[in-house]
This record gives sequence, structure tokens and C-alpha cells, in this order.
Amino acid sequence: MALLHFIPPSSSSLTHQPSINPTVVNPSLLNPFYKPFPLPQSRRFQRLSSLRCSASSFPEKHRADPAKSDDVVELPLFPLPLVLFPGSVLPLQIFEFRYRIMMHTLLHTDLRFGVIYSDPESGTASVGCVGEIVRHERLTDDRFFLICKGQERFRVTSIVRTKPYLVAEVNWLEDRPSGDEDLEGLANEVESCMKDVIRLSNRLNGKPEKEAHDLRRNLFSTPFSFFVGSTFEGAPREQQALLELEDTAARLRREKETLRNTLNYLSAASAVKDVFPSS
Repeated sequence: MALLHFIPPSSSSLTHQPSINPTVVNPSLLNPFYKPFPLPQSRRFQRLSSLRCSASSFPEKHRADPAKSDDVVELPLFPLPLVLFPGSVLPLQIFEFRYRIMMHTLLHTDLRFGVIYSDPESGTASVGCVGEIVRHERLTDDRFFLICKGQERFRVTSIVRTKPYLVAEVNWLEDRPSGDEDLEGLANEVESCMKDVIRLSNRLNGKPEKEAHDLRRNLFSTPFSFFVGSTFEGAPREQQALLELEDTAARLRREKETLRNTLNYLSAASAVKDVFPSS
């Protein structure tokens, strides 16, 4: 698949910047063809990442009861150069000795940890997403392959310890009510923009311009907004800003602007291709 240019909103239109860095995200990649990663039938995974984490101290009661926004719990954190959204599926590999020890602990407790975005330039974010291990495989050399699924979001309130692994106290994040906002209308507009991006991308790549059907897959507005954010692969700082928003309408509006900017870019590229077919 050819790479698309991701065109984020301009700085003047941004009402929220990620907690890690207040600068505008540079243009990167957009992947409008995102599909949840299928549970593999073999040991081959498409994305392998080393982890930084700690032994789980997530209370037993929070595995059975729904998370409440005012709950404060201890959670082992995985600082990674990517953003996990609720509902998204993430394959990971663990191979370093200290992290293999951590995995043995997690597999005997609640299977949940915090994935939090981090990079060398901007540091570690304060908002992340719980990843729950839904499948794992232990190899003969004691490495682990994992399939994790994003659950609820959290905000770090304090650091409990940094050694041997990072553990923090967190509370849960939930989107605030959007008032009189027409969330269904906004979600439908975002879906329409996504379809246009896919159609033009197919045209530029010499593929049939087939219309994408049912991108929402019966998702309500909030989980759909997380799904859209998960497709902006290659632009983790923009994804982080979307993850941190606590308003579904604001998240959808930002995603619509991003998709429209990308659509304008693709339209211009398509016009150039029509004039200069060999370019």
C-alpha cells in the first residue's frame, strides 16, 4: 500500500495539544485502511515492540467491576513509541530478561497494564490506555508473544516507583457529555470523509475506486472516534492529542478536519496525476 501524507489541523485551530509536547505535529502518515489485527494462527506478528513495564498491582476488584472515573489504582506502565486506543488490537513481543519476569507476574494476576506514549524528544505522556492480554504464547527461549486489546483510558496522578519497573497511580478517563451536539451527524460526516480518502487513495495507487462500506461497523460515536484515531498510524503525537480529549464531539471535529486536509492533499495529487500521468 502506498503511503499517504497525513495533514494535521493547523495550530490556530487546535484546542488541545498532547500533554507530552505543545508543538504542532509534523505531516506524517494516514492509514485509512486500518483493520483490527486478527488473532494469529502462527508465531508471526506484524508489529513487534520491546516493553518497559512492572509487576502488576492492579486490584482484583477492578477486573470484575466497571471502572469509575474517580477510582485511583496502581498500574504498571509500558512506555512505548505508539498510542493504543480503546478497542484497538496490539501485537507485542517481550524478549528482555526483566520484562520476561514481569510477564510471568502479569500472567498470574489480571493480565492488564498501561500502554503510554513516550519518545526521546518529548518524554512520556500523562494519559494512556489499558492493554489487556487476550492471547499469549511463550517460546522455548522464554520470550513471549502477546496480543493485547485496548480497554479504558487513564491519567497518571503520581509515580509509585520507577525500579525495577515503572508503576504509577492512575485514575480513569471518560468522555464528558457533549450536550446538544449532534454526535451521530458528526460521526457520519467523519465516515464520509474517510470513504473519500480511501477512494482517492485507491485512485492514486491505480486500484479500483470501490466505495468503502460500513466503516462504522455499528459502533456508537465514542468508540467510532477511537477507531478513527487508531487509523492515523505514523502520527503518534496527533493520536496522543486525540486520546487525551475528553469530549467525543471535539475528537470527531478534529478528526474531520484532519481527514479534510488529507483529502485536499489527495485531490491535488490526483489532479497532478491527471495532467502528468507518468509522474
